[in-house]
Amino acid sequence: MTSLAGIAITLFMVFGGYVIAGGKLEIILHSLPYELMIIGGAAVGSFLVGNDLSTVKSTLSDIGKAIRGPKWKREDYQGALCLMYELLKLARESALKVESHIENPAGSAIFQKYPKIAADHEAVEIICDTIRSILMNFNNPHQVEDLLEKQLETIAHECGVGAHALQKMADGLPALGIVAAVLGVIKTMASIDKPPEVLGQMIGGALVGTFLGVFLAYGVVGPLADRIASIHAQDQRFYALIRETIVASLQLHEPKICVEVGRRNIPRVDRPSFGEIEEALKSLKKEAA
Repeated sequence: MTSLAGIAITLFMVFGGYVIAGGKLEIILHSLPYELMIIGGAAVGSFLVGNDLSTVKSTLSDIGKAIRGPKWKREDYQGALCLMYELLKLARESALKVESHIENPAGSAIFQKYPKIAADHEAVEIICDTIRSILMNFNNPHQVEDLLEKQLETIAHECGVGAHALQKMADGLPALGIVAAVLGVIKTMASIDKPPEVLGQMIGGALVGTFLGVFLAYGVVGPLADRIASIHAQDQRFYALIRETIVASLQLHEPKICVEVGRRNIPRVDRPSFGEIEEALKSLKKEAA
């Protein structure tokens, strides 16, 4: 919601300041539909030319994320730590016991305790594929960490295409605004015999194109791309938590220590306290008893 609030503040301050300074909104409002059609239509068309269908879909999805905010909340990080504790503890006890959970996470009683995590394809894939590889004796901590790092880089790259595409659109909007302004000047020159007050309004309308292109680029689309990139960076930390916990397990630490290593790698704003995790793990033990 902060994105919507930011856009509202930007619009209010820009146009409010213009009106307070004595500007007339009539000229802008009269030209706005045509200029927006030229600039916005050209921007969308260029966007479709430069990107494939998967990028277009990803970008549309990312715009929704910019409004909703990061996917993973504080309680999700705590849930991930509890999930990893249960799986790592079970893996220490018996490879056969944990194998049934990683081969069929949809039917796993452990995974179903954490439905939001179980519904995330990337998180489930990282957990299950890595533990499966470990059970097949691919258990060198450095090699596993390197593999997971590359996997996270791939996920980050795939998630970043929408923000990158929007940023490219933002970079092109000022130029498209100039295109609209030039078309307005051409229209004005064709009416050079009109009275000065009419020509003044026509020139003012043409300049709306330049204004709109720059405003959309630096006031809306560019910040939106930055917001999306920031959200994806925050969500990536959730997968990094899984990586750190698994690598700690391969270094032969106890599951509780692995969970603590993971907890300390959570950003401070979402990091559950040591006491909260301790209570959550005690609750798991009571359920298992």
